[in-house]
Amino acid sequence: MIDVYSWPTPNGHKVHIMLEECGQRLGRDWQVHAVDIGKGDQFNPAFLAISPNNKIPAMTDPNGPDGKPISLFESGAILVYLASKFGKLLPRSDRQKFEVLQWLMFQMGGVGPMLGQAHHFRIYAPEQVEYAINRYTNEARRLYGVMDRCLKDRKFIAGNQYTIADIAIFPWLRSWQNQGIDWADYPRLKDWFDRITERPAVQRGVAVLAEARRPVTDEQSRSILFGEQQYARR
Repeated sequence: MIDVYSWPTPNGHKVHIMLEECGQRLGRDWQVHAVDIGKGDQFNPAFLAISPNNKIPAMTDPNGPDGKPISLFESGAILVYLASKFGKLLPRSDRQKFEVLQWLMFQMGGVGPMLGQAHHFRIYAPEQVEYAINRYTNEARRLYGVMDRCLKDRKFIAGNQYTIADIAIFPWLRSWQNQGIDWADYPRLKDWFDRITERPAVQRGVAVLAEARRPVTDEQSRSILFGEQQYARR
């Protein structure tokens, strides 16, 4: 059974959704271990052994590519691994595969970090910094525009097939309101978002650990996530 160490965040949701889309069922084929990032579980030595960057998600598979156990961290790498393991959601031809991978990198290098900063400065920062709010809100809108334009002549982010590129991007757009987004400005992307939302595997994936998530409002959680503990040398 695959073990997933996760929390109900966009990066965690990617892996939950991917497993369900690959026909794997929670409790039958994979199990989830909650890593409460608001309490500091990500700094536990056992978790750091498989995720040295102290970020969720991480995964262990007792049946790796050579029949031996493998552990992985970084959600993008996990998506590629699972696509390879199950032969799904990543095209086999080089041309189509690299089309998908470039959009996966777009999410890992742009959508995730930039929308994460928009969330931080708009919602979580202890002081309102107008420059930072404007910078990251504008960047969020620019990225939404890039995706909206790419959907002009295709059904999905990387073409006319649903792939790991869609799975990687979708969870980050679920908090569109916190990013200062008006869906009316991105009609093609909104249509894509609604179609992804309706997928049964996506609905199962985002429900994983959903009951455990809570707003980051107390000082202890803020300190763990954004303060000195986050940056302590280990």
